[in-house]
Amino acid sequence: MNKQTIQTLFKYNQWANHKIFSAASNLTVEQFVAPANFPHGGIRSTLTHALFAEWIWRNRWEGVSPTHRFKPEDFPTFESLHTRWAEEEKELMKFVESVSEEQLNSPFHYTSTEGVKYENILWESMAHVVNHGTQHRAEVAAMLTDVGHSPGDIDMILFLRKKI
Repeated sequence: MNKQTIQTLFKYNQWANHKIFSAASNLTVEQFVAPANFPHGGIRSTLTHALFAEWIWRNRWEGVSPTHRFKPEDFPTFESLHTRWAEEEKELMKFVESVSEEQLNSPFHYTSTEGVKYENILWESMAHVVNHGTQHRAEVAAMLTDVGHSPGDIDMILFLRKKI
């Protein structure tokens, strides 16, 4: 994997996340915290899960293996979750911008929150994070659309067309 490609993937991830958060900013508190029949629950729960994934993987890439998970209750309001996400986004994009091609194509080691040790190639786990975000953004987009706040199309090709 080359650096330019991984950076493009993460810039797309950032763009799509912004579209989701823009739409979600119109929610009532009740809509934000409402349960739903998705694997991680409603909008707040699913966004918390997606934020946690970006945070824990970045930490792992930087040599830290956190042992705790984020919980939806950690973010009682949309604003608290959005603020925390913006902070993480800065750290994540700093990592993405600074990673070398040698690092991208090298293994790294980490321990899961359950205590299991793993080794992965860095770019593979980075691609996983973007793909993971795509799944959960799609779920949140469906929930947002159901309550009248569609984020619009979040396809990668639309992002790529805007870049040109």
